[in-house]
Amino acid sequence: MKTVILAGGKGTRLGEETQKIPKPMVEIGGYPILWHIMKIYSFFGYNDFIVLTGYKGHIIKDYFLNYYSRYSDMTIDLSNNDVQINKMRSEPWKITLLYTGENTLTAGRLKRAKDYIGGEDFMMTYGDGVGDIDVKALVESHYDSGKLVTLTAIQPAGRFGSLDMAADGSVKGFQEKPVEGGSWINGGFFVCGNKALDYIGDNADNMMWERAPLQSIAADGQLHAYKHTGFWHPMDMLKDKIELTDLWHNHQAPWALWEVWMQGKKA
Repeated sequence: MKTVILAGGKGTRLGEETQKIPKPMVEIGGYPILWHIMKIYSFFGYNDFIVLTGYKGHIIKDYFLNYYSRYSDMTIDLSNNDVQINKMRSEPWKITLLYTGENTLTAGRLKRAKDYIGGEDFMMTYGDGVGDIDVKALVESHYDSGKLVTLTAIQPAGRFGSLDMAADGSVKGFQEKPVEGGSWINGGFFVCGNKALDYIGDNADNMMWERAPLQSIAADGQLHAYKHTGFWHPMDMLKDKIELTDLWHNHQAPWALWEVWMQGKKA
């Protein structure tokens, strides 16, 4: 099953970080967040990707064109222009890089990938969020539901601490990052039947996947939610990048399922 990643956004709320590079290329611990997302899927054996680029998409293309040399140890003999690879660090990934326009909205980007997806079911997610998603369980939940589309539902932590107060004003407890009202939101990490693409109509370049297509799928009773109660974190603002980077450098990144040392375990 192919995995489609929406990677065309500008990420204006990240300020200077995205003035020179696209949002999915903003780094966490020296690796683009796009790389982290792909590693999550790869951990579960999904290695066939379609990356939908837009804003400064050539930077994403250049990154993968140079991936082999970027992460391999090598000896370069300038006297005879000889390059020797000493230790290769690579991934078992097949990556289709598809430019879908700088200002195209999410449904339009997805529609342009139709020929590359083929007639198969597929997975799809955003290029700016990570989590310790059990992709295998997600896929199983999708097929068990019998629905056309499954999204991963998450409960985001609140931005402010909450107080457990009695009527007289005494504080009985404090929760630093409570769940926001117990509500569930769309966290991406979709599994889609191929016919979901038929819900994307004309004028798709100006259409959000989350609006008419997904709402119509829900109205037809064909939308399922896989509830994820573990870690999930978007990278919308600079503070998000800082928080995710701190987790990575402190070996406390829950989404790094491929690194057992990140979980405090011995290999």
